Amino acid sequence: MRLKLLPHNTSINFFGKSRYAIWLSILAVLISFVFYLINGLNYGIDFRGGTMLMIKTSNSSSVSEIRKSLNNLELGDTVVTKISDPTDTLIGNPKQMFLIKIEQQEGNAEVQNKMIIDVKKTLSNNLKEISFLQTESVGSKISGELVQKAILAVCLAVFAVLFYIWIRFEWQFSLGAVIALVHDVLITIGIFSIIGLEFNLSIIAALLTIVGYSLNDTVIVFDRIRENLKKYQSIELLEVLNKSINETLSRTIITSLTTLLALLALFIFGGEVIRGFTFAMIWGVLIGTYSSIFIASSILLKLGVKRDWSSKNSGNPGTNFDE
Repeated sequence: MRLKLLPHNTSINFFGKSRYAIWLSILAVLISFVFYLINGLNYGIDFRGGTMLMIKTSNSSSVSEIRKSLNNLELGDTVVTKISDPTDTLIGNPKQMFLIKIEQQEGNAEVQNKMIIDVKKTLSNNLKEISFLQTESVGSKISGELVQKAILAVCLAVFAVLFYIWIRFEWQFSLGAVIALVHDVLITIGIFSIIGLEFNLSIIAALLTIVGYSLNDTVIVFDRIRENLKKYQSIELLEVLNKSINETLSRTIITSLTTLLALLALFIFGGEVIRGFTFAMIWGVLIGTYSSIFIASSILLKLGVKRDWSSKNSGNPGTNFDE
């Protein structure tokens, strides 16, 4: 027997107050844009260039002790952050872990490599039971290229969605899906700007995953809408959209909840390294589910769609939100 969280005859009016959802989304996008202009993003080493080291030490070590050890090297902007490893905590053997981020050093790759060697030597001499878990170094030229490629990847993904939905459905569906995706990406970037989480390549991967997840949810709803447009040609478009969303609502909730359970486990127990990625994914699942129902479908309602799919002529005009 198929699992259903909601009764078969569920009839929620998603468009009764849909204009409020649209205005809320517009406000959220504007706030995201303003915060991005004011705060910018907390770019990671991937985009700024520099070196990151992850170390594990004895319980007696502290952030101030590490900073004091590195001050003599005159490395420039250096950030030391204490992190935790959930695995060590679970097995009853918690240890101190730290992330050390050092700005890009002037000079060639040899200068950068010498700096890493000096840092590791200094830390080994001053800290007890130290082990180096991870070392990453990115040059300024490479970081600039990564920024361009990251922007290009997101733009290409959105345009690919535009083309795919246009071919599979109609241009109204395509425009609704793309506006919903851009809405999701912009608000996610705004959230990172507001709370100041590090924005690195893993977040770009999360954004692309969000695009895929949101698209999958939107296509499921659109498929049911197209099916019902053929089936109920005499019913108002508003009623067809409501019926279609209600029919797929149980599936949408189950998919979102199961995905969130896995992501929450990763967020809590996955450690600091993937915390930004999992946070972006959790937010992406929530905003993607919201936009599939309230943004993509609302755009469809405004633009109107073809009712007779055996004909190439356009169908009824959109229905006003207040009807």
